[in-house]
Amino acid sequence: MVKKQTSKKVSPKNFVTDSNFPVKRIYQRSSKKYVKEDSGVYPYTRGIHTEMFRERFWTMRQYSGFGDAKLTNERFKFMLEKGQTGLSMAFDLPTQIGHDPDSTPAEGEVGKVGVSIASLKDMMIAFDGIPLGKVSSSMTINSTASTLLAYYIVVGESQGFKSTELRGTTQNDILKEYIARNTYIYPPKPSMRLIGDMIGYCAEKVPQWYPVSISGYHMREAGCTATQEIAFTIANAIAYIQTCIDRGLKIDDFAPRLSFFFCCTIEFFEEVAKFRVARKVYAKILKEKFHAKDPRSLQLKFHTQTSGESLTAQQPDNNIVRVAIQTMAAVIGGTQSLHTNSRDEALALPTQESAKIALRTQQIVAHESGVTKTVDPMAGSYYLEELCDQIEENVWKYLKQIEKMGGSIKAIEKGFFQSEIRQNAYRLKKEADAGDRVIVGVNKYSEIEEKPPELLRIDDRIEIQQKKALKELRATRDNKKLEKALSAMKSAADTDENLMPYIIASARAFATTGEISNTFREVFGEYHPKEVF
Repeated sequence: MVKKQTSKKVSPKNFVTDSNFPVKRIYQRSSKKYVKEDSGVYPYTRGIHTEMFRERFWTMRQYSGFGDAKLTNERFKFMLEKGQTGLSMAFDLPTQIGHDPDSTPAEGEVGKVGVSIASLKDMMIAFDGIPLGKVSSSMTINSTASTLLAYYIVVGESQGFKSTELRGTTQNDILKEYIARNTYIYPPKPSMRLIGDMIGYCAEKVPQWYPVSISGYHMREAGCTATQEIAFTIANAIAYIQTCIDRGLKIDDFAPRLSFFFCCTIEFFEEVAKFRVARKVYAKILKEKFHAKDPRSLQLKFHTQTSGESLTAQQPDNNIVRVAIQTMAAVIGGTQSLHTNSRDEALALPTQESAKIALRTQQIVAHESGVTKTVDPMAGSYYLEELCDQIEENVWKYLKQIEKMGGSIKAIEKGFFQSEIRQNAYRLKKEADAGDRVIVGVNKYSEIEEKPPELLRIDDRIEIQQKKALKELRATRDNKKLEKALSAMKSAADTDENLMPYIIASARAFATTGEISNTFREVFGEYHPKEVF
């Protein structure tokens, strides 16, 4: 006689997503209406293009830039040779906050976390042998975005390309700097004025350029949830759009060239749902709030970067697996371009070999996984669709709350975004410390570390070389022409004129990044935030 086995009761466990949504044991068809619209049609939940990746893969845009312009040029060419389909440029901190390499604030930081671009001359070297009219470039730059775009336009001209032929993106999202990243220079009002000037100028003179990439990435890395990432990013987008409309621009003249930048973490289903919701909510706002008529204005076009915060210094090869899962989520979520982080980025800027593995990860997903053969392959999943409903409901709640505060700038000044992000970051840290959130190789399955991997180190001599090059530039340029250009730019800053033509004229006169920024500092001042508790 066989003894009847009784199943043991499993002790209850609190299963939740990263956004703290409860997760059921099983999901069944509910009474809710699931998405039935095709891809490529309003509200674009299933994707902004009808065929999506069946027709064309996303742009594989690996983030590169370190040391000086020559080293960065070599890395660009290496990655293009390995199959990268777009460039993405990282800048060092002095460049990001408008200080020249020979200034006191730049000491010890030149070329460390990105490339040092001190003038037009550096930009010419960085893109030497790379025809700007035939490649799409993204520049992760905010406070000094207008200056770097000016350099890029002049380099294009020197190569024989008109500004109308240039394709790419400047991040240029200053609002998230006040919230999460802190590489701001000027107060919000003049900063928004510069962004409005760039958007207006590009709409007319650089029509294939995306002058702003409204970013949720840095807020997510600072600790916000998937829901908060979408809500806060779209709230910032509303502020930028309203700025342009207040300047007299028509919504359909500039909205098609707005773009977005999101993080992709390892909470797979929630990330896929997040991207679908972002498209739907944005399309509704552009149609119903701003009355956009051009279908391109309604389409949320976004770049994705896998999560740097999720990478671990311990057992760094595990990061290859993390990035592969995040890559799948971004692709299934319908991204337009993608950067995959490298295995060693928790320790240093990536080596050439690590960057190649990260690129190969994208290529394997594109060509071998099969997920690109059909559009929106996870649509209809009961779990996914319910997550979409939960995220969307909470996104609208946040947007209404921010609107009641007076919009993003008011919410930033009150410390609302910052407080929400801190609270969630604290929750995540407590869970990791308690072992409730397992991080493989860190708080579980840890090992005594073998010899550390080979890392990329930036030679301190880069700073000395950049100082020397700057000294030579100042001695050989036409300083009278420079003074005239900077003086005209300063005078224009006191008016309502579009500043981009003046910045471009200063770039042509070989003004340095610091000189342009310091000229604006004299007019706009610097931003010093109040401490918010």
